[in-house]
Amino acid sequence: MIVNQLAKLMAEKHLDCRDIVKMTGLDNHAVKKLYKAETTRITFETLDKLCFALECDTNDILKYQP
Repeated sequence: MIVNQLAKLMAEKHLDCRDIVKMTGLDNHAVKKLYKAETTRITFETLDKLCFALECDTNDILKYQP
């Protein structure tokens, strides 16, 4: 199972969805869905923008749990 850890990562960095939208240029609705872990898909482009803005690795955002 893949676990979305975006909300946890954002909390650690004291960021909210508005900050992520400003930093990445992503759609507000898309960021909120990712934050709430309500999305079932993520593009490489979105993941790339999040990693760049948050200065992290994909493993920090998405975690595999057997």
